[in-house]
Amino acid sequence: MFNLVHAPQTQQARPAVGSPPPGQRLVGEGVSAPQLLRAPLSSAGALPATLMAAAAVRQRSGPGGPRAQLPPCYYEGYLEKRAPKEKGSRRLWTCLCGNSLYFFNNAKDTHYVEKLDLNGFVSLKDDCSRDRNLEAARLILRMKDGETKLTAPNLESRELWKGFLYSVIDLNVPSCLTLLPGQLQMLREVVDKERSRRRSRNPARAPPSPLSVPLVGEIPPCFRPVSRTEAEVLLERHPDCGNMLLRPGRDGCSLAVTTRQDLNGSVFRHYRVTQRDQGGYVIDVENPIPCATLHEVIDALVEKTAGTLQPFLLEEPYEENITYVSANDENGERILHTAPTSPLPKAPALPPKDRWCSSPLSRSPAPDRRILTSPVPASPTNPMRRLILSPSPLAHTLNEELKMTLERRRASQE
Repeated sequence: MFNLVHAPQTQQARPAVGSPPPGQRLVGEGVSAPQLLRAPLSSAGALPATLMAAAAVRQRSGPGGPRAQLPPCYYEGYLEKRAPKEKGSRRLWTCLCGNSLYFFNNAKDTHYVEKLDLNGFVSLKDDCSRDRNLEAARLILRMKDGETKLTAPNLESRELWKGFLYSVIDLNVPSCLTLLPGQLQMLREVVDKERSRRRSRNPARAPPSPLSVPLVGEIPPCFRPVSRTEAEVLLERHPDCGNMLLRPGRDGCSLAVTTRQDLNGSVFRHYRVTQRDQGGYVIDVENPIPCATLHEVIDALVEKTAGTLQPFLLEEPYEENITYVSANDENGERILHTAPTSPLPKAPALPPKDRWCSSPLSRSPAPDRRILTSPVPASPTNPMRRLILSPSPLAHTLNEELKMTLERRRASQE
């Protein structure tokens, strides 16, 4: 038998001849030598797959940034996008990250090629035009700078995209969409995450322009506690509700009136309204307009523009049915229920009082003799005359008994 004895290693393994030192990168490749050696060969056998991916990413690194630096992704999937100045649609992997849409060429890319900020959101509506793909569902995303047409693979995907977009933009779960309870729960979680993200991003941000002075008189219904940008978006989004609203000023000590009109596009104007020391308000224009109350401020602007400016009155939607959430006893799943709409049972009506029923001690009131002695026309057809001239048998009997009682009393006294 032979005993195999391993000789101790006295020297470290040297790199192969012609290979670069450890950690040194190949010129123009962007990949280190150990990564190059460990990378699998591509199907062509010429270059490693890692090298090809790195080259592709480097070519797209100009217009965008790495995906790891983006806000949290709430929803993603393929959408066909067509911008206002584009002639055709492009199929892009779309990610809703924070309050923006990021577009990638495919799902594996780490750098986006386009970004659409949703701060300028105006409206989102369905596009009923037909597509070559009969299952496709189109959307029209209207922004302040134009319209973007999006195409989802099917109707269900379109409803989900609408739900996530509305939840991120309005920070509220939309109630006008047809979604399942599990999908609605996903939207609620997205709303909570987006609110937390915005609070953490701007921790010292105060509410929009709080007023530090008390308002005089009744506040007009067109007053909205919004900022200048939010007022413009509100007027742009609801043009049928009016084109003038009252809001707090930026300094917190004044008010402002924001108006919107159409002149080859939206034209916004902002007017400062300050409170006077002696009471009332004044519209700070070239010729100041004094007003006693805020209602007069709005009326003055309506009058000066011959009714072109109208107060913004947005009717908030209210629920038509009463809903509540309860847990299923079997699986514990929480389900949204609608309360029954049948009218409540009415209380039984009380029987009417008997006007002719009286206690034994009660007596009928004495007849008013003035009615009997009042003059009655001499017409024989007058019913009152027949009533008086033809007394009832009961009254006749009572009169006879009364006469007999009086006669007996007189006889006993004599």
